Amino acid sequence: MEKSRFTVADLTGADPYKLATGLVVPRPIGWIGSISADGVPNLAPYSFFNCVSGMPPTFVFAPGRGGRKDTLANVREVGEFSINIVTAEVVEAMNATAASHAADVDEFAEAGLTAAPSVSIRPPMVGECRANIECVVTQIIDIGHPDHGSALVIGEAVEFHIDAKLLDGTRIDQFDLKAVGRHVGNAYSHSTDLFEIVRPD
Repeated sequence: MEKSRFTVADLTGADPYKLATGLVVPRPIGWIGSISADGVPNLAPYSFFNCVSGMPPTFVFAPGRGGRKDTLANVREVGEFSINIVTAEVVEAMNATAASHAADVDEFAEAGLTAAPSVSIRPPMVGECRANIECVVTQIIDIGHPDHGSALVIGEAVEFHIDAKLLDGTRIDQFDLKAVGRHVGNAYSHSTDLFEIVRPD
């Protein structure tokens, strides 16, 4: 095969972003619930998101640092956030919360979603989601370009809330979950086209 080569230092504009997000697909979506120090709820989706450890369950997401980012300001101030799992049933509402609003706007209310009270943290959860995770921030690390980079928010889970119909003990029915993944531009995918490969010993 013939491969095109790109030296990152030579790329301009959004080209590095387009290459990175076009190759690492699908990415899970961190639908992050947060709250300001003044008590204003915020809800926003992030596709720079993942689970990075299981003991204890640890999650990361990376909001940009350029411009006003309510989620980032909230997690810096309050130190807590909820993760609301994006599935087929709520994908349109998730997309609606990607819109830009003033800091005093409650995105839960704006999108017509239920701000369900959490148990151990202050930020609410999306009541319509089949699974939610309450997290406390353990670290925030600035990464990338000084002006246009991101902040890596690291949080540990303190509570899981999962639709009992999805569960066999603590095993989650992947087909019934109907999780949604993020690609590039306006492209998303359903995670229901599953196959198995037996792992070697």
